[in-house]
Amino acid sequence: MKTHDVRSYKSAEHLAREDQLAWKIAEVASDLVAVEPAVTDMIINRVIDNAAVAAASVAQRPVASARAQALCHPMPPGATVFGMDSARISPEWAAYANGTAVRELDFHDTFLAADYSHPGDNIPPILAVAQHVGLSGSDLIRGLATGYEIQVDLVKGICLHEHKIDHIAHLGPSAAAGIGTLLNLPVETIYQAVQQALHVTTTTRQSRKGEISSWKAFAPAFAGKMAIEAVDRVMRGEGAPSPAWEGEDGFIAWLLSGPEAVYHVPLPEKGEAKRAILDTYTKEHSAEYQSQALIDLARRMGPKVGDLGRVKSILIETSHHTHYVIGTGANDPQKMDPQASRETLDHSIMYIFAVALEDGGWHHERSYAPDRAQRPATVALWHKISTAEDPEWTRRYHARDPKEKAFGGRVTITLEDGSKITDELALADAHPDGARPFVRENYKQKFLTLSEGVLTPDEQKRFLAAAEGLADLKAGDLHQLNFTVDPGLMGAPHPTGIFDRT
Repeated sequence: MKTHDVRSYKSAEHLAREDQLAWKIAEVASDLVAVEPAVTDMIINRVIDNAAVAAASVAQRPVASARAQALCHPMPPGATVFGMDSARISPEWAAYANGTAVRELDFHDTFLAADYSHPGDNIPPILAVAQHVGLSGSDLIRGLATGYEIQVDLVKGICLHEHKIDHIAHLGPSAAAGIGTLLNLPVETIYQAVQQALHVTTTTRQSRKGEISSWKAFAPAFAGKMAIEAVDRVMRGEGAPSPAWEGEDGFIAWLLSGPEAVYHVPLPEKGEAKRAILDTYTKEHSAEYQSQALIDLARRMGPKVGDLGRVKSILIETSHHTHYVIGTGANDPQKMDPQASRETLDHSIMYIFAVALEDGGWHHERSYAPDRAQRPATVALWHKISTAEDPEWTRRYHARDPKEKAFGGRVTITLEDGSKITDELALADAHPDGARPFVRENYKQKFLTLSEGVLTPDEQKRFLAAAEGLADLKAGDLHQLNFTVDPGLMGAPHPTGIFDRT
């Protein structure tokens, strides 16, 4: 890997294209190095993981809405939409529908460094394009290796959240780069597409603040849609705002740390394999990633406490991000509200820890049910929980040494008699360095569990066989990575919109 220094330049300064971040990303994307077997295996795991979450969310209102919008845009040969059998949809709309399904439950993979990300959000747009143009499984693997690589490298080098920019600003460029690899596009084309995608997918973090709405699921799906459109425009000869990151009125100068800032972005050198997906990790529990280790810790601490009515207070000492984004440091009253939306509860570690402590675990549906959130005993326990930033947990959160890395915290439960129960956990059990790292069988079991009652047993088996045989799928066979659901299980009808009118 080579680390590139990235800063803003005045218009009067000369910055050659070859020295711009977008060009360097495009060079990585156009470098058709072989994909290592371990990377191929992990890509297959994440294709299964995405499908698992999509199956569980197929009847959710936002997913049904996105699917209804997409079905208004049929196109041959087109791309598939989760749940639908024969429908073939314009690829950008298929990516939008599938991306929403994948993101709705906040239950797929994650990577955390200078910023946050869900790299599996790259799969829907890159797969949709591959299906539409009739490519093979090996082609898709190459494209996804690039999408993951660029996403992870940007997240390692550029912090967005400190400026309240949403992390999908890294997704638009990574998806565009992955599509560039998929289609064997020249460096010049990928360079322009990456910059267009950055320009049109930069939004604020209000989508993850306060009263969180369904847009949290739509946002990455929208970024994937925009990436496809950006690549299409550039292939037709159109350009982009350049240099998008380094320009005098560009991303760094006005949306990030300003004209004096220097960012350090690692990228593979020419001929170096794209291995970044191996740095990422998935979720065992359907909740924000910083909740994963704390759910496991609650599961461990519950039996030690016994009668939860004896609890006087609970303090979670954790990282800056956990405290200020999903903890009491956010100062969001909605995070303590029993009437809050699922999306808001997903970003309340106080609620999540209380339920996990009571139930000894977490469930992607039952744990978020309104009657569960409004249970008096739960509300009482929930409101006894607070968080605090601990500099050591923040340091470990940002540590580059894998042995130091930590996404958990220390919990002190104070009982009414004044006694205390304290425990801590650095990594979720399912993390690659955790107590029970996820392997292929875990991914398959997650798919079987989340799709139970949604897909027939035969359809479950068929999909898993196709996914595990991804590298051998022939050109035109990528539609096998879709799954079919009985129409009666796809969610209730919804009001029509603009696209339904003829």
